[in-house]
Amino acid sequence: MTGTTAAIPATHPIPRPIPLAEIAPWAVFAALVAVVLLYFVSTEQGAFALFKGMMVHEYVHDGRHLLGFPCH
Repeated sequence: MTGTTAAIPATHPIPRPIPLAEIAPWAVFAALVAVVLLYFVSTEQGAFALFKGMMVHEYVHDGRHLLGFPCH
């Protein structure tokens, strides 16, 4: 038997754009987390401190140097 088979191309649905109203809360949350992390890495127990002791400074010490923030 001689026959040919043709491949049928797969059809993919066109993705719909994500509405801004769905992205906005997550974007605000991500920005807030980023600002808090930036504060702890750049400022906490350097020029300004919210917590006593050097625990936060020691925890983020290598990250400070990696990002170019001076600490000593």
